[in-house]
Amino acid sequence: MIRKARNEDVPGIRQFLANREEHGIIPRPLAYIYGHLRDYHIFSGNLSQPKIVGMAALHICWDGVAEIRSLAVRARCRGKGIGRKLVEECLAEALCLGINEVFLLTLVPQYFSQFGFEIVKRDEIPVVAWADCVHCTRFPECNEIPMIKNLYPF
Repeated sequence: MIRKARNEDVPGIRQFLANREEHGIIPRPLAYIYGHLRDYHIFSGNLSQPKIVGMAALHICWDGVAEIRSLAVRARCRGKGIGRKLVEECLAEALCLGINEVFLLTLVPQYFSQFGFEIVKRDEIPVVAWADCVHCTRFPECNEIPMIKNLYPF
C-alpha cells in the first residue's frame, strides 16, 4: 500500500535511509525530513503492520521542475514491483501538480530508463538541483548519473 508520509513516520524514514547509504541512498537529518515530509511516499506492508518496505520522494525544485529522490526498497522485498509503483506514484503526482520535467541522480540508470528517463549531461540538470548537493557526503566527487524525463514532451 502506498501512502503519503505522516509525522509519525519520520524516525522510520531517517533509519530507513541511513540503512541504505551503502547503496547510494543519501541519509537525511531529522530536520530535513520534517521539513520535506510532504515529499515522501511510503510503501508499507499493510495498515496493521506499518513498517516501511519502500519509499520515494518527489521534491519540487522550481517552476515546473521536480526531482525524484530517495527511492529505496528493502532487499527482501525487491523484484516485486514496489520500486516501480513508487516511481509511478511520484510521476503521477508530478503530473497532477503541473510539473513539466522530472529529473533524478542515480547509480542505476538502466532501471529508470524503463520509465522514459534519459541520461543527460550534468549541466542539463537545473541549477537549483545542486543546492542540496553541497550537504551530501559525496560532494563534489559525485558519481551519480543525471537523468531527465519530460512529462509534457510536446
